[in-house]
Amino acid sequence: MTRGTRMNGARVLITGAGSGIGRLMALDAAARGAAEILIWDLSAESGQRVRDELVAAGTPARSFAVNVGDSSQVTATAEETGPIDVLINCAGIVTGKKLLDADEDAIRRVYDVNTLALYWTTRAFLPGMLERDRGSVVTISSAAGLTGVAKQTDYSASKFAALGFTESLRNELRTDGSNVGTLVVCPFYINTGMFEGVTTKFPRLLPILEENNVATKVIDSIESGREQLVMPSLARLLPSMRMLPTQAFDRVLDFLGVNKTMDHFTGRRPAAAESNTASPAQELNSADPTAAPAPARR
Repeated sequence: MTRGTRMNGARVLITGAGSGIGRLMALDAAARGAAEILIWDLSAESGQRVRDELVAAGTPARSFAVNVGDSSQVTATAEETGPIDVLINCAGIVTGKKLLDADEDAIRRVYDVNTLALYWTTRAFLPGMLERDRGSVVTISSAAGLTGVAKQTDYSASKFAALGFTESLRNELRTDGSNVGTLVVCPFYINTGMFEGVTTKFPRLLPILEENNVATKVIDSIESGREQLVMPSLARLLPSMRMLPTQAFDRVLDFLGVNKTMDHFTGRRPAAAESNTASPAQELNSADPTAAPAPARR
């Protein structure tokens, strides 16, 4: 059973599409003949800029200012948006702090945007896909959803949950015989600015990914019906490495420098921040305007 969804003629909704790979995926889907692009972003201004960019290139597009962590907002905006063929849950935030240094509200916000939003958006649009027996639900998780990383107790756990959410949804759809497909994407760090300051010990093995390449591969995977996309190749070995004793597994990750990647993390600075999703107080990288940047966005 083929679950791929072609962009040509499809109505595609992308959360967090006002910047980063969300914007790039919108442009790519449009270039492949999407019938309409629906942009969801916290910032009306950022969403409108991308909408104008798409319309200028000849693709119908609409933008909606919506906080995907707010279930009532999602439900109301989904009614205004109408039925879709492809849902790409791209919005995401990160605090980048140790557990005891993280603000309680910021931790909750990470789960609202990275995890719970998946439930609200998918519940809003999946019934229409099931009725038509076609479509794709896409979740942008992370390689941090395959292994815990120091200074990511909130982010990594939220991405583990995103991976589990998509796997469970895939099996629900599969056992029901539905043609609606799912795709979960688990990339290493992407050079969008969300993880500004992160480093990699072995750039050939674990490179900081180029956002254009990631966006293209995600759209390719949706069209081909792929169900999991892990980047780079080395990250695909993480599940199998869990067969090692815990201390040996930790030593492998330490050798690869994984738990040092966040040592110099800064995230987007307020002046450079581009809105994606979440409440304004949290999502402008300035939960505490006198301190280091609070949640950075993809």
